[in-house]
Amino acid sequence: MSFFKDMIAVFKKRELLLLERYEEAEGVYTFLFEKPDDLTWEAGQHGLFTITHKKIKNATRPFTVASAPAEKVVKLTMRIKDNPSDFKQEMLELKQGMKISISGPVGSFHLENNSPSILIAGGIGITPFRSILKQIEAEGSLRENPIHLLYLDSDKSHIFKDELDEIANYPAIHVTYLDTREDLHQEINQFSDLYQNNGKYFIAGPKTMVESISSHLRNNDVPKRNIKKDAFFGY
Repeated sequence: MSFFKDMIAVFKKRELLLLERYEEAEGVYTFLFEKPDDLTWEAGQHGLFTITHKKIKNATRPFTVASAPAEKVVKLTMRIKDNPSDFKQEMLELKQGMKISISGPVGSFHLENNSPSILIAGGIGITPFRSILKQIEAEGSLRENPIHLLYLDSDKSHIFKDELDEIANYPAIHVTYLDTREDLHQEINQFSDLYQNNGKYFIAGPKTMVESISSHLRNNDVPKRNIKKDAFFGY
């Protein structure tokens, strides 16, 4: 059923009006857009965003919606390095009141409250988990099973940290900040030992990191069905 819902969502485009842009950390930018009244999504999903103010090659790119459905904005947070792609360069050219378009959001990268969950974020891969945790906070419902966020950032910038620290006060939600892959593996192994085959694993970040962590889990006998992946590309 979700496949057909996604197909319908992809074919429906909406315009998004830019409200604000700011730098979260060095080279990481957040764009806040006005949320259309009829736009809905599940926390953790991604949209297909299109540059409309200028004709460029590869004008449409997928990005996770970093805001929760309960929030009143569409939040995009992305890393933009020196010499960015045409798409990201045009994102930087956006001024308040200018527009882009969105199709979707779509995807199955979202939580269910039927098992302990470990959320593994690498760098900018924190965006779907911000959406997920902010939605849990907004709903105010008690979780039957624990959620543990492992947030790996070798630069130690850990964007959204203040918000995540507040959410970590919520019952059954834990946040651990890491800056080395070795520490991440140790945390994952502790979770695996505690919950064995009952835990669910959600991995988001650069493609190489996502595949590496997935392989680590499979090598530690975590069933493939218990792993969900959201690989980010540079664009």
